[in-house]
Amino acid sequence: MSVVIIGGNECMEGRYKQLCREFNGKAKVFTKTKGPLRRQIGQPDLLVMFVNTVSHKMIHSATSAAKGSDTEIVHAKSASLSSLRSILEEYTKH
Repeated sequence: MSVVIIGGNECMEGRYKQLCREFNGKAKVFTKTKGPLRRQIGQPDLLVMFVNTVSHKMIHSATSAAKGSDTEIVHAKSASLSSLRSILEEYTKH
């Protein structure tokens, strides 16, 4: 399972990736814009956006990059590990 996380806290990037590994997933984390997201995101299975810690521009770019693919998009207000854990638990149930 591939996961892309948009937003969140820079100091938590390693923890986000570790938590995804616990669910047998590989994660890319983008807390800041580092160029065009369309090329960097690819086609993940799950796109998680922490909306309270990211700009509207990044949300729009990530959403448009994921359109047309089978990527599941989840918006979360909290950028905590417990929030990400509950999203991953719900997603892996499918």
